[in-house]
Amino acid sequence: MESVRKIFASPLALGMKRPLRRSAGFASILLVCALAASISACKRVQPLDTKPLDGAGMAYDTIKQLQSLEITAPEVAEMTKARQGGLSDAGCMQILQIYRSHGKPFDAGDAVSGLLQVGVSEPVVLELAKIDQLGIGYGELQAMRLAGLSDAIVLEVARRHAEGKSVLSGASLAMLKNTGLRESTLLELTRRGVPDSQAASIIAMRRRGVKEQEILRKVAGS
Repeated sequence: MESVRKIFASPLALGMKRPLRRSAGFASILLVCALAASISACKRVQPLDTKPLDGAGMAYDTIKQLQSLEITAPEVAEMTKARQGGLSDAGCMQILQIYRSHGKPFDAGDAVSGLLQVGVSEPVVLELAKIDQLGIGYGELQAMRLAGLSDAIVLEVARRHAEGKSVLSGASLAMLKNTGLRESTLLELTRRGVPDSQAASIIAMRRRGVKEQEILRKVAGS
């Protein structure tokens, strides 16, 4: 009887219990992994909340089109600002496509809304998006429009900025407008890339009564 006990107490017999413990531990690891995967899957399948877009007056079809472009939750918030600011449904689609083509998330809701509200037209806003000029500098463009400068001048100034070229500042253009310079002259000065350093001399010429054509002959751009 004692020999039988020794047999069952031998390392071989005791070793039979170890695989059971290892199997239980492995099963626990699998369970944890399965739970983690399940939680991750739940997070991924959470539906995007597009109610803000609907509340801003966007059509159902447009919302679906934006979803097809994989609009994100932060972009929904930005697009809602743009839509509330007056951007049309078609404009919302176009501007998201523009940002996608740039490989950037749409984050210019405030800029779009602000520019539209001061009278910048939608086509110009979309053009500003194309040349990537709806960033932190959009405040100057807003101020220019508020000063009575045209969309054409606003866009030309933005284009010069986008190309890294010199151009009269919005403040200088507003002062030149106050001297009585016509829209066509201001636009030509902008297109020529007259630097801001020449604004004071142009204003001085105007105060002396120098005519616009003479100013254009004397002022060189870049």
